[in-house]
Amino acid sequence: MTTSERVLTGERADLTQTLGRHRGFLRQTVRGLTDEQAAARTTVSELCLGGLIKHVAVTEDRWMRFAVGGAEAMQSEPLDWANGFRMVEGETLAGLLDHYAQVAARTDDLIATLDLDAAQALPVAPWFEPGASWSVRRVLLHLIAETSQHAGHADILREAIDGAKTMG
Repeated sequence: MTTSERVLTGERADLTQTLGRHRGFLRQTVRGLTDEQAAARTTVSELCLGGLIKHVAVTEDRWMRFAVGGAEAMQSEPLDWANGFRMVEGETLAGLLDHYAQVAARTDDLIATLDLDAAQALPVAPWFEPGASWSVRRVLLHLIAETSQHAGHADILREAIDGAKTMG
């Protein structure tokens, strides 16, 4: 049974709806764009709208692999930092959005079934306290913050392309 077939209540509903709302803000920033526009760098950074969609999808997928299987599962696939924030040859905005939708559906299914209190030890990294762990709940809160932050970045990039804004 998928999340769309379940009726979530309480905290699970709040987490799913909040994450979904911020995903929607991010997706809204690319509505009506061509692949060329989605790949355009509109600031001095490497960021482009398609790259942000790709980054958020990869990040959500990795963190949900962590929630299920820990640091080893999170790091089981190599990460391409150099190309993680830009569109590369052969990528399309439609393809990136489709991948993001697949990741989102898997996450939503996991929110409905995982123990929100279950915790995993964080991977060793200079930005994590040694020996710290995160619960599934904390992972989801992190994903909401990450998605929201990047939706704001995307809004700035989109406005630089054609003046369109997600809100306002």
